[in-house]
Amino acid sequence: MLFNPLACVSRLLKWIFSTVSVFLNNISRPFVKWLLRKTTGLCELQRICYCEPNGAPRIHGIEKSLRNSKSVKVKTLLQYLDRAAIENRFSTPVSAAKIISNTVQTICSIKNIRLDVHQPFTKLFGDSVSIIWGYCQLMHDLEKLKGTRYDAENQEHELKLLELWDHLMPERKLESRVSNSWKNIGFQGDDPKTDFRGMGLLGLDNLSFFAHNYPDVARQVLSHSNHPKHGYSFAIVGINLTHLAYSMWKDGSAKTHVYNLCSQQQQGSSPSLLHFHRFYCYLFVEFDKLWMNEKPASIMEFGRIRSQFEKSIRLFLFQRNCLFKLNIPIEHV
Repeated sequence: MLFNPLACVSRLLKWIFSTVSVFLNNISRPFVKWLLRKTTGLCELQRICYCEPNGAPRIHGIEKSLRNSKSVKVKTLLQYLDRAAIENRFSTPVSAAKIISNTVQTICSIKNIRLDVHQPFTKLFGDSVSIIWGYCQLMHDLEKLKGTRYDAENQEHELKLLELWDHLMPERKLESRVSNSWKNIGFQGDDPKTDFRGMGLLGLDNLSFFAHNYPDVARQVLSHSNHPKHGYSFAIVGINLTHLAYSMWKDGSAKTHVYNLCSQQQQGSSPSLLHFHRFYCYLFVEFDKLWMNEKPASIMEFGRIRSQFEKSIRLFLFQRNCLFKLNIPIEHV
């Protein structure tokens, strides 16, 4: 590889600019926060709650403010919330309400916020905390599903797999549990269990949700995947899209969509597995549309099209008002 001095200089300048920006921000941020507190009489969390639009802008702002706090008391509070998410304590309404109430009271004590004067803060901040740590809890659940290997000896796993066939191929009975027929819905071999290695039970759960809740759409997408010229492996691509969805939730890219979605629902409901499944279904339908529009000459173009698809999704997720909605109608080919 030839040495490119211009490229090296460019990378060095970017590093210097990034380092200086971070340094200046670390120096100026405390002063700016102090100045705004003195002039407005509101702490940073209050300003975010009152001034930022409902949804991702507000929730992202609150999350960033809490995570960047230098306060030992705030850091201790965050450890408490993180532990609650790990222990799945946001799952029950009573437990979640108690955690949120304690969090609001603790923050008001730390920030000297009078609840009798700033009553709206309680709900705005509390709903945001519920969504932020509900997302954290859900990520732990997704990790468990991803790490759970498909077990052919587990009757629940086997039943879910067989139901997947029934939903996708209702007019055709499966010949046997291990059969070449599985290739008709896009698995690689005679036994689908080997295809779930990468994403574990999460891959099967996604496929099952899509086929069970949107059977007509799933079967139409399956027919596209069996196109004689532009087909692809339905199940394998589905598992690959599980990986894409999981990656976007893991690295936080999907938070914009999730935060906007949850904040629009009644009482700022926490993220749930249902939200992840629906996000996955959206990806599958949109990927199928792109694939059929591209009309690839062979499956060898999968890498290019997937990369193009991921880029477009991530660009949309970068927008503050991003909200994916599943468009059910699918064109026939």
